[in-house]
Amino acid sequence: MLVAAAVCPCPPLLVPEVAAGAAPELDAARAACADALGVLAAARPDLLVVVGPAEETGTSPQGTPGDFRGFGVDVGVRLGAGADGAEPQGVLPPSLAVAAWLLERTGRPDAPIEGLGVGEPTSAERCIRTGRELAARAGRVALLVMGDASACRTLKAPGYLDERAAPFDASVARALGSADVSALKELDIALARELQVSGRAPWQVLAGAAEEADLAGALLYEDAPYGVGYLVATWS
Repeated sequence: MLVAAAVCPCPPLLVPEVAAGAAPELDAARAACADALGVLAAARPDLLVVVGPAEETGTSPQGTPGDFRGFGVDVGVRLGAGADGAEPQGVLPPSLAVAAWLLERTGRPDAPIEGLGVGEPTSAERCIRTGRELAARAGRVALLVMGDASACRTLKAPGYLDERAAPFDASVARALGSADVSALKELDIALARELQVSGRAPWQVLAGAAEEADLAGALLYEDAPYGVGYLVATWS
């Protein structure tokens, strides 16, 4: 059963070496992420699953490496402590690499950890079903859910300015802040795609996992630096 969840944005700019001179601009977001991860540790889960957007759906076992060389810095990470036995194959998708960096920086629950990358085209039904399956994996399951809101909040945003972006992000913030499972299930997939929302599928995995959990939500951070909506929330 799901006992806790933390929702964090996944821009590589959260890593100070990637952000370079602009690093202080996201200090508040980093602090909120650290607070959110503290909620996961306090829940004492039997299993921690990191869920984030990826080009293709796939799993990453504990110990999978990742890095930020594609963003111009030689910073490596690993998803949890090294696994026993053979070195895990593959590398973490960027969203899970950011999650691994957050976990290394703030500490993680003393529990097995694994990653799940969710492809953007994944249907709401499949995301919800995946969440249910994750929640049934152990007696106490925690999720670290990575994903950004719209990328269309300003003229200089990656997706330029779209007047629908701010209302969409506000509705997601309300849903995450109040642990509104139904609202997340009903997110408009087509609109999310047009607004370049990377968090839609991971948020709907969370909705499926939380169906029977009766958790309370708290919104810790909401802003749109660089024209991209970043949200941090906890469910516990």
